[in-house]
Amino acid sequence: MKKLVLLVFIFLLSLSTLPAQSVGRLLKGGAPAPEPAPAQGDSLGRDTPSGTVFGFLQVAQSGNYKAAADYLQVSGARRQSQGADLASKLKVLMDRAYVGSLRHISQRPDGSPESGDSETQTIGAFVSNGEADVPVVLVRVSDPSAGKIWLFSYQTLSKVPELYDNLQVHQIENKLPPSLVKLFLGMPLWQWLALLVTIPIAAAIGWAVVMTLAIPRTLWLKYRNRPNLHSYGRVSGPLLLFFGALAHMVLASYLGLPLLPRIYYFRTTWVAVEIGFFWVLMRMTGITMQRLRGHAIGAGRIGTGSLMVLGERLLKVAIFAAAVLAILGTFGFNLTTVLAGLGIGGLAIAFAAQKTLENLFGGVSVLADEVIRVGDTCRFGDRVGTIEDISLRSTRIRTTERTELSIPNGALASMNVENLTRRDKILFNPALGLRNETSADQLRYLLAEVRRMLYEHPKVESDNARIRFAGFENSALSLEIFSYVLTSDFAEFTAIREDLLLRIMDIVRKSGSDFAFPSRTIYMTQDAGVDKEKASIAELQVQHWRDQRQLPFPDFAPEDKSAFRGLIAYPEPESAIGTNSR
Repeated sequence: MKKLVLLVFIFLLSLSTLPAQSVGRLLKGGAPAPEPAPAQGDSLGRDTPSGTVFGFLQVAQSGNYKAAADYLQVSGARRQSQGADLASKLKVLMDRAYVGSLRHISQRPDGSPESGDSETQTIGAFVSNGEADVPVVLVRVSDPSAGKIWLFSYQTLSKVPELYDNLQVHQIENKLPPSLVKLFLGMPLWQWLALLVTIPIAAAIGWAVVMTLAIPRTLWLKYRNRPNLHSYGRVSGPLLLFFGALAHMVLASYLGLPLLPRIYYFRTTWVAVEIGFFWVLMRMTGITMQRLRGHAIGAGRIGTGSLMVLGERLLKVAIFAAAVLAILGTFGFNLTTVLAGLGIGGLAIAFAAQKTLENLFGGVSVLADEVIRVGDTCRFGDRVGTIEDISLRSTRIRTTERTELSIPNGALASMNVENLTRRDKILFNPALGLRNETSADQLRYLLAEVRRMLYEHPKVESDNARIRFAGFENSALSLEIFSYVLTSDFAEFTAIREDLLLRIMDIVRKSGSDFAFPSRTIYMTQDAGVDKEKASIAELQVQHWRDQRQLPFPDFAPEDKSAFRGLIAYPEPESAIGTNSR
């Protein structure tokens, strides 16, 4: 974003190098128009009031006062004898005593319709030491070779010598060395030096204002006993640019800059003011959204916090667009035309960038529904990863392989997403296969002991825990366990699962049975097969349950299930992290 702002700023500053005639057209509300052909209009650009004013200023600033006299309403004889002198004095008055906005001078051949007179236009005034200012009037006359053209009126020119003499009495150039009065790029050298000298002065004034504004905030933080998060330091740089540029404009207003250089200077400096303002606005938006996001996350509204990430980026894009429009307005572009063009262009872009807009609104809908949040671990199809960022176009995911997966928001909004972070417990659902030689009573013993173990384990939800004989497989007796482990942390779940599986393995061995081989291959072995002694003990235990009418099938009695709860010590006392280990 910073680089983009800098590039736009450099581009806008480059516009100040346009010729004065083009600048005039820019300031009047549009892009530079093509020069009219000699057969269709005046070659000097006097077809419109603005063309006459800017054409005169451009020619006079180059020092060609004889040619500048062609913009004055004087007779041919007087133009030859006094035209150059009159043009030079008019140029000085336009630079030093003119009051008015050149941006509002009409660029229409028939002048401004608000004036009510299509042959006369008042474009401003010269400051006079008398009772009233002298109006600057343009008149429309007929020229044999150019047709209808606009000229500085004889009425205005008649006042020029007197106003010039009064102005010269108070000119600072009369008291300066001749070397400092020489013109450089249309402006006296002493004014260039004055602009350079005022830069550090303006910077000091801006810094003083920035420091002064920080005092109430510091006192408020001390009064409320809150820590200084140094957020003001993030906006102090843009504020310094804003107030420093304003201070330099105020100081430069006392230097009496020539009219055209004044236009270039104030246009460029005002662009710096606008950049500082919108830079401050962008920084404050970032700080505010970060604090609101922190409050939302602290209050448990993690989805709202994630949505604010996207909202912050959209606001910054809007602020940047407003800054560009404001700068274009400073250069004189007609914003109505610009906005109309943006509207038409926006429709074309909308059709051409359907996928981009789909991704944008997809991201908004995903965040608004709080389907996922930054930091959640989710399953996307066959991939599992942690959400790292939700941007305008896509969502970035750090997978379990530590690769970065990017999914367009439009596809994400239509995808089945399994949020693993939000589970409150984890399913423990292994399938066991026992040897076919296992007797029914052995199986009853094993089912009862495993069921009891599930009820007793403190990390297993006993209400839904069960183990059932599921059926006969080709090479095994199939048992199915269904239970929930009371944890949402997968790493902890793996430790609990390991403990449960080891306990089940002990019970299987204790029953005298064993796990089946997952194979149909006929093989010969010298193993002992089923342990007859242990099988006899297991069968006796089942017979004892049957004699006492306590056979735990289809399940244990409710009072027994309540009594079992928590009888197993987990972790085991011998464990390295057991409660009794030291």
